[in-house]
Amino acid sequence: MWLIRVNMTDLTSRVEPLPDAYKHLGGRGMTSTIVAKEVPPLCHPLGPNNKLVFAPGIVTGTPAPTSARVSAGAKSPLTGGIKESNGGSSWAADLADMQVRALVIEGQAKKNGKYWGLNLAWDAAAGQPKVEFFDATKYAGKDLFEVFPKVYAKFGDKISISGCGVSGEYGYGNAGIVYNDPAKRPTRYSGRGGLGSVMGSKGLKLIVLSRAGTPGVAITDEALFDQGRKKMIDALRTHDITKPKGALNTYGTAVLINILNEAGGLPTRNFSSGRFEGAAKIAGEAIFEGNKQRLDKELYNHACSPGCIIQCSNTWHNPDGTEAASCVEYESDWALGANCGIDNLDDIATMIKLCNGYGLDTIETGATIGVIMEAGVIPFGDSQGAINLIHEMGKGTPLGRILGGGTAFAGKAYGMTCTGGQRPGHARLRTARGQGYRHHLRHQHDGRRPHCRLHHRPRNPGRQRQTRSAHP
Repeated sequence: MWLIRVNMTDLTSRVEPLPDAYKHLGGRGMTSTIVAKEVPPLCHPLGPNNKLVFAPGIVTGTPAPTSARVSAGAKSPLTGGIKESNGGSSWAADLADMQVRALVIEGQAKKNGKYWGLNLAWDAAAGQPKVEFFDATKYAGKDLFEVFPKVYAKFGDKISISGCGVSGEYGYGNAGIVYNDPAKRPTRYSGRGGLGSVMGSKGLKLIVLSRAGTPGVAITDEALFDQGRKKMIDALRTHDITKPKGALNTYGTAVLINILNEAGGLPTRNFSSGRFEGAAKIAGEAIFEGNKQRLDKELYNHACSPGCIIQCSNTWHNPDGTEAASCVEYESDWALGANCGIDNLDDIATMIKLCNGYGLDTIETGATIGVIMEAGVIPFGDSQGAINLIHEMGKGTPLGRILGGGTAFAGKAYGMTCTGGQRPGHARLRTARGQGYRHHLRHQHDGRRPHCRLHHRPRNPGRQRQTRSAHP
């Protein structure tokens, strides 16, 4: 097993044997351990002393179902704390198949407008991975839906891609790290925490993995592993939620929209209530029925990554049957839909595709739009206005840069009491007590609570949040 260090300052790399201390770590455990150990706590998140770490899961690259996952970690430019963000893609499995447990990006390239790419491949003669740099400047400033086909044309089909969009080049707090999906589109993300900007700040635009000749992941006890794998497959294929044509395969993660709405736990209009009157129009059931009408057939969902047998990734289609966006996950559907008072699936899909193309985290983007809707910049429910605001972020205009800073940054710019990064939309915390307790402990630890409210119109004056520092 290997640990690869790439120094962007002098454009060098080192392939090192995995230290014994990291032997039993993978995914979040690996990224957070390295960041905690090696990154100075007071360093600037977009400076040379921060490190960006990629680590596949402990069973990624094996036949274990739904295991093609990768964690990205760094000091977050959004919160100032240690951040891990997870994504599912063939990129994760390809990194694991090279027997790489961690890829650590260090230093910072000269800020001269030039961007670099990395190509990782297997060196059969040396029996280890190798790293090559290439000039990626020509891919900068472009929509990722334009970039990915060009990268595949250059390196061939047997690759996987990760990278950052223009949002990462701009240094936004809501910039994610993108990976390819099975159809070679830029739709899979480690979206949270602004890690795309950490990548962009280092002058790194793309990481291309070439899977040809990779040895794969060694399994110590194949019989025991296969026994556990079969049990997991059987459990997933027989449960009503995860089985073929079950809840997730039929309706996707957006099946949660109606469920949480009925429970009073669907965050609506900047978390001002827990029920959205338009929930049924944007729910997973509406996506399934809408596709059925537009395609004249039932369409079940697809896998986000190799080995995913749940297959919950959906695609929303235009009235003429062409693809509008993939995929309309619950979090994106909620953040850009209910949280903004928008109940039009076509407009939500447009916003999702724009976020994917610009490299934006849909959660932070939707939450930020919800905040400035409350501030009165545009009204709740104004889907065209929301689409225009995402274009502002993509263009890097002054307004776009304010919004790209995330909920707290944008809210403060419009005179709101805001602290920290936006929590996800699993449920309103008073409804989901377990979620609420977990978030209370997390934000008590890092000194932030993720709320934005107008100074002059608090919903509950007796419980108005206090503004705190954006950095520890």
